[in-house]
Amino acid sequence: MGWGTRLGLLGGLALWAQGRRRAAAAGAAPDGDGGRRRDLELKLVQVVFRHGARTPLRPLPGAAPVEWHSSLLDVPAQTKFDYVVTDLNGGPQPPSPYEEQYKKTTFKGGAIAGQLTTVGMQQMFALGERLRRSYVEETNFLSPTLKPAEVFIRSTNIFRNLESTRCLLAGLYQQQKEGSVVIVTDEASSDILYPNYNNCQRLKCLSRHKLKNALQQPGISDDLKTIKEKMGIDGEKSVDFFLLLDNIFAEQVHNLPSCPVLKSFQQTVERRAVDSLLFLLEDNSREVLQMNVGRLFYTLQKNITEAVDPSSPAEKARKLILYASHDITLTALLVALGTFDHKWPPYAADMILELYQHQQSKEWFVRLSYCGEEQLVKGCRAGLCPLEEFLEVLSQYSVTPEEYNNLCTQIEGNQQTDS
Repeated sequence: MGWGTRLGLLGGLALWAQGRRRAAAAGAAPDGDGGRRRDLELKLVQVVFRHGARTPLRPLPGAAPVEWHSSLLDVPAQTKFDYVVTDLNGGPQPPSPYEEQYKKTTFKGGAIAGQLTTVGMQQMFALGERLRRSYVEETNFLSPTLKPAEVFIRSTNIFRNLESTRCLLAGLYQQQKEGSVVIVTDEASSDILYPNYNNCQRLKCLSRHKLKNALQQPGISDDLKTIKEKMGIDGEKSVDFFLLLDNIFAEQVHNLPSCPVLKSFQQTVERRAVDSLLFLLEDNSREVLQMNVGRLFYTLQKNITEAVDPSSPAEKARKLILYASHDITLTALLVALGTFDHKWPPYAADMILELYQHQQSKEWFVRLSYCGEEQLVKGCRAGLCPLEEFLEVLSQYSVTPEEYNNLCTQIEGNQQTDS
C-alpha cells in the first residue's frame, strides 16, 4: 500500500471517528426538552471547592479594628456531621502548622484568624444541597445516604477546610450515613491541594521575586500607595492587595462595617489582587502552573482513567471524589484550563468535573462547571468535551511526583542568593 493510500485511509478513519464523536456529543447536548441527556451515563464526579466564609487571616494595620465575636463561629444544628481525619495511609491526623500560626492572631471580639464562621458553614451546607439536587434527586447517581465505598474525601489539613467538608456532606446527605465518614489529609510539607512552597523551593523563590516585581509594576504600585495613604497606613507596613481583599470580603459577607476608604476602592483592590496573582502565575506559564497545581491535575487525571478502566472493586464503586482546597488552587486550575473569569473565587466556589459515557457509541466525555455554570475548556469544541481532548489539555499541566520534584529542584539564577 502506497503512502498516499495509507494517508487517505488514516484520514478517512480520523474523519469517521471525528464524526462519531460529534454525533455522540450532539446526542448528548441538552435540547429544549432535555431528553437527549439520557444517552449519557454519569460515571464519576470530582469536586474541587473552596472553603466557606471565614475570619480574616491577618488584621489590617492602621484601620479601626473590626469586632469578630466568637458567636460568629456558632455551629448550626443542620450542619453537624461526625467525621474522623486520617493521613493518606489511614494513620493519625498530621499536625497542622497553619492552625498553630492562626492561633497567634486573636481579633477584637475573641475570634481567631482563619476560622470558618456560621455564614461559611451555611454556604457549604447550601453547596451540599445543590450537589444533592444534581446527583441524588435529579439523576439518582449517588445514594441518598453517605456510603463510604462511593465517596472519597480529601482536604487540606486546615480546620476551616475540614469543617467546610463536614457542612457540605451534611447538606449533600442530610446528615445520613452508613459507617464512619473519613476525611484524609496530608502533611503540610507535601500537600497537593495548594501551591506548596514548603517542598518546592524553586516555586517559593520564583513567587517571592514575582510578587516583589508585581508590587513594583506602575499601575499596581501606584494604586497600592494611594490606598495606603488614604487609609493612613505607614508606607513601610507590609500590606498588599491580597491582604486588603481578604479583609474586604470577610467583613462584607458577615455584614461587618468595612473601612469606608477601603470599601470605596473595592473594585480596584479586587482587580489588582487578580492582576498580582496572574503575575505570580506568569501569565499562564506552563512550568509555573505545573509547580502550582500539576500534581493535583495528575491526581484528577488518574481518577478519570481509573473510572474508565477500573482495576479493582474499590475503583469501580467510587462515584464521588471531593477535594477541599483554597482560592489560589482554584485560580491556578481555571487559568490552566482557560476558563478563569478574572474574578477572585468566592467563598464556597466549586469546580466540578463530570465523566460520562455515551450509551450507544461507548465514547467518553468530560464536562466542567464552575460555580454551577458549564465552562468551555480551551482545546475543547464544546462544553461536553471528548475525553481524549480533555486529557490532552490536562497532560500539558499534569506532572507525576517525580516530574514535580525535578521541576522544583532546578536552580534559578537568583535562587542561591535568596533562598
